[in-house]
Amino acid sequence: MSWASQRRFLYITGIIIFFAIVIGGPVLYKYENIPLTCHDGIQNQGETNIDRGGPCLILDERALLPYSIEWARALYVRDGTYNAVAYIQNPNKSAGVAKADYDFRFYDENHILLAERTGEAYIMPGGVTPIMEADIQTGNRIVAHTTFAFTNKPLIWEKMHSTVSLILVDGMLVSTVDSGTKLSAIAHNTSVSKNSDVSFVAVIFDTVGNAMSASATTVATFNGSSAVNLGFTWPKAFPLVVGSTDVLPLKAPAEDTTAQR
Repeated sequence: MSWASQRRFLYITGIIIFFAIVIGGPVLYKYENIPLTCHDGIQNQGETNIDRGGPCLILDERALLPYSIEWARALYVRDGTYNAVAYIQNPNKSAGVAKADYDFRFYDENHILLAERTGEAYIMPGGVTPIMEADIQTGNRIVAHTTFAFTNKPLIWEKMHSTVSLILVDGMLVSTVDSGTKLSAIAHNTSVSKNSDVSFVAVIFDTVGNAMSASATTVATFNGSSAVNLGFTWPKAFPLVVGSTDVLPLKAPAEDTTAQR
């Protein structure tokens, strides 16, 4: 090979090496370091189903403990008016549902539909989510049966954490007042952080554990390391002896920000 040919060969080889380093290097690096996404249609990176579980925000429901609708009931307020509550039990402490469409239906003793309520809720992680509908009108007819169901199945379960797990309620006291019946309680924000727009659902049970009345209130601003007094009222005395009370904090859960979308 002549000196001119060698020089031309070295020149072309240098150009190829240059472009391989300048262009090919970054491309190869990027290719090798692209994280596998959670919407590639492949079960990979520790997923328990295609694009679900593992590092993904969306979870595989088959890998979770099953949720349950513990009970749903129409609760008498006055003639022709009811409040309704359903208890949703979710034993998964790091999984919740951001959007759950639901349907309440209310029937008389002859299974004739008296009223229906639809709405949108969420399911909080690790405990009971009360879903409440107020001021249901039945035209002075008596509700004998109540059904509750989620209508947008399958529900989309995501990695989430409770935003009210550090709110504790105690000091529940039921008393008779001139305007009817009152339940007092004290809510404690044991976190150092401020919380806001926290709802509280109060349910009164009789001595055999059947829900007989419910009410709700909201605390707009709940400072960290503080307590607030809660009050729930009903226009009449309860028909049965009070056995126990629940006062449950309620707020939409928050997504796990470390999970891949």
